[in-house]
Amino acid sequence: MSRFNPFVPSPPRVHVVRLQGPIGLGGRGLDDPSMAPVIEKAFRGKPKAVALQISSPGGSPVQSSLIGARIRRLADEKKLPVHAFVEDVAASGGYWIACAADDIHVDPGSIVGSIGVISASFGLHDLIGRYGVERRVHTAGRSKSFLDPFRPEKPEDVERLNAILEEMHEVFIGHVKARRGARLADNPDLFTGEIRIGRKAVDEGLADGVGHLVPKMQQLYGQKVQFRRFGPRRSLFQRLGAQAAEGALGEIETRTIGARYDLW
Repeated sequence: MSRFNPFVPSPPRVHVVRLQGPIGLGGRGLDDPSMAPVIEKAFRGKPKAVALQISSPGGSPVQSSLIGARIRRLADEKKLPVHAFVEDVAASGGYWIACAADDIHVDPGSIVGSIGVISASFGLHDLIGRYGVERRVHTAGRSKSFLDPFRPEKPEDVERLNAILEEMHEVFIGHVKARRGARLADNPDLFTGEIRIGRKAVDEGLADGVGHLVPKMQQLYGQKVQFRRFGPRRSLFQRLGAQAAEGALGEIETRTIGARYDLW
């Protein structure tokens, strides 16, 4: 009955937030509007620390920044340590979020890094011409049809896009350097968009160690540490038992991640 004794201290608690999936507004992925209430709750109730379980290939740089900034703001306000644990992947925007933590731990097979910015689209002007489709666009403002996929690329548009990507890349690099500081290896290849695997990420300063959530938290906060997990509320679709469809979508997502890094 010691659990009801006010003179017996409660076991230490670590609140765990799962951040899984691509990052971007809407859909099944991560975004700041859907994760905000989850993250806010995780910082309540006087835990010893907040742990992030991350498995994300990245996505929207702005949503990555907003989620990371929210985590960092609450950590500073509550004066709580934040620990990140990378599962399959924390690349690009996923790594941006991981950098919001005070330390980052990886599995030996975790994919980490990809500190770069990408823009991908299709050029469909030949396709619609082949079917006799005429594209009609009327704009006020010479840049409103910037990189229209139904028109041939203009050199000036490509040059403008590259400038935007370079500027965004510099913001990403600045964030990583500000959070990781002297822990980063003196290696300019860290910022070329390349990835690191497990131990190599630790050697290069992108992560702090190889380790998993439960044993690491027991090491830091004692063998009796308890965990409370936080995540987005399940949709009605999920609650009605559509596990098969969810599983199929999850498999597609996993394969997409693997194809991006030539692993599956």
